[in-house]
Amino acid sequence: MSRYRAARPTRFGLTVPGVINRLPSSGVALTFDACGGPGGAQYDAALIKTLRDLGTPATLFLNARWIEANPATFRDLAADPLFDIANHGTRHLPLSVAGRSAYGIAGTRDAGEAYDEIAGNHQLLTQALGHPPAFFRSGTAHYDDVATKIVAELGEQVIGFDVNADSGARASLPQITAAMAGVRPGSIVIAHMNRPSGATAKGMAAALPPLLAAGTRFVHLR
Repeated sequence: MSRYRAARPTRFGLTVPGVINRLPSSGVALTFDACGGPGGAQYDAALIKTLRDLGTPATLFLNARWIEANPATFRDLAADPLFDIANHGTRHLPLSVAGRSAYGIAGTRDAGEAYDEIAGNHQLLTQALGHPPAFFRSGTAHYDDVATKIVAELGEQVIGFDVNADSGARASLPQITAAMAGVRPGSIVIAHMNRPSGATAKGMAAALPPLLAAGTRFVHLR
């Protein structure tokens, strides 16, 4: 807090310094967010079954509130080498040192709140997994350029995306398959695993087999 108290951000959004939006390789990374909180603590079991049936690895960004609401499911996912577990924040807030908002959600107000948003779930995951998480994505995936430096100091890499597959699990089946048709070598795909009423599971079940058949190599972010 002392080190960053006087720091003033100059940029805020999805693509600020410190955010990785594409891989430096030919692999494609599927990432799925579980946001937690009111209306966001469900589990899309059909989506996970599709990934397992296809043997497709993915990185799961889990919010602390989602983990606390789904402890048995969390343990099951964490034990599966097909999935890598990453930090999706403690309260699912945009990460800012100036209280910037995204999609009507107020962000962290200062360096102390930004630290808490990262470190709370970092500690939870470290204790549960036996090792610290390597990657962080904030609620809404919005940051300012000071907040991303704080993430780096805490030993995590901020991960963005270049393919938004399901628009917060609100996209239709045709919209999801169209978005997935835009996957290219090095893409990082964002979608959601906490809204089973959405079309994400059906969209991935439709989109992934043709990509696999075409030789797309899906990888963990690591």
